[in-house]
Amino acid sequence: MPFKLVIVGRPNVGKSTLFNRLVGKKLALVDDTPGVTRDRREGDARLADLEFTIVDTAGLEDAKGEALEARMWRQTEAAIEEADVCLLLVDARAGITPADAFFAKILRKSETPLILAANKCEGGAGKAGRMEAYELGLGAPLPLSAEHGEGLGDLYDALRPFADAAELEDAAARDGDNEHEAFDPETPYEPDLDIPLRVAVVGRPNSGKSTLVNRLLGEDRMLTGPEAGITRDAIGVEWEWHGRRVKLFDTAGLRRRARVTKKLEKLSAADALRAVRFAEVVVILIDATIPFEKQDLHIADLVEQEGRALLIAVNKWDLIEHPQEVMADLIEKLGRLLPQIRGVPIVTFSALTGRGVDKLMPKIVEIHNVWNARISTARLNKWLDVAASKHTPPASRGRPVTLRYITQVKSRPPTFAIFSSRAQEVPTSYKRYLVNTLRETFSLPGVPIRLYLRKGNNPYSDKANKRKLG
Repeated sequence: MPFKLVIVGRPNVGKSTLFNRLVGKKLALVDDTPGVTRDRREGDARLADLEFTIVDTAGLEDAKGEALEARMWRQTEAAIEEADVCLLLVDARAGITPADAFFAKILRKSETPLILAANKCEGGAGKAGRMEAYELGLGAPLPLSAEHGEGLGDLYDALRPFADAAELEDAAARDGDNEHEAFDPETPYEPDLDIPLRVAVVGRPNSGKSTLVNRLLGEDRMLTGPEAGITRDAIGVEWEWHGRRVKLFDTAGLRRRARVTKKLEKLSAADALRAVRFAEVVVILIDATIPFEKQDLHIADLVEQEGRALLIAVNKWDLIEHPQEVMADLIEKLGRLLPQIRGVPIVTFSALTGRGVDKLMPKIVEIHNVWNARISTARLNKWLDVAASKHTPPASRGRPVTLRYITQVKSRPPTFAIFSSRAQEVPTSYKRYLVNTLRETFSLPGVPIRLYLRKGNNPYSDKANKRKLG
């Protein structure tokens, strides 16, 4: 297995910039505002021929009790314990501060091996600060410039022994998107248990997303608290549920676009949207004590546009006095306001107490199977005959429109093509009728359905005629 490197240091010394440099992409949010990173984030890093897991952490701040900074420090402590090597980063341009000295003293007591690096050394401006770093008693500080990529050769030499000890495996062992060779609707879907099921938890700020993720994982992996907007990055965490690998993405709360004014909030929202696009199943978490709002519908509409499976999770259900009335109201609103994805499953629970949370993962797996559904061509064409006979397509300019043939062209989400000599003349209202009856007939609730009408006859009719002639 690859070794794990955790980057620590006080706020704004360049930890996330170095993290992004080593993973080769802008996964961690970077901004001049101190304390942008709050949860620890893992990534697959590469430095020349070294491949390893890298962990970005919150800036180290001295705090006690249940303050947000204290909870962030506990997250960093957990990351250090799990790591094979710890990289303490200081700002060479700012020099060594009392906070650097305080945390260096704490880190020296840790059993995790420690490497000291002085960042922002480009152009010689940080030379004095780098010399000050010797005072920390952690050996010679490595001169780095995370922003400009300088000093990575020295970092390579420092990490090489840990790579040798860990016996690095080939990069191909890392997770990736495995596409099926060719889609065949006649072959029933079988999940590939070697590939993690990707689930994103999204919703408005303070709806309990991080609390839910922690409850599912069985540990305080994500920072939580009464403060709205603690999570800023979309954090992906792998775990296992009943032998099934799962990758959970905890995301920043999505506000209405008009309210997203600060640069940092815009970056967080964009990160959450990327998580939606990367996910297979999206769980929209809503607060049971706050009415179903327009923003929840906007998020659901975005999930439908991206073609992801959708599930509504209602948190804080233990605070509801009349659950049956609230549930009836939710179902009515979903059916009326989200007609394009009828039958979206709803799961109620309390993430804080854990009551009802066990219902969530089975429902996620169920909706994932629906999203991957495959329907045989024979069954589809029987359905098309019945649907067209019950409700004939409207005539165009006095001429009838005939739907000749249907087939499923892909799944994820279920996508179908209907062939007709006058496909372009089928109205949108009739397409909506076909999608709704498709959903009802083949039990496809809560997933987007794509239906395309193509001009032409049965594309397999020639083959059928040849077989008859032969």
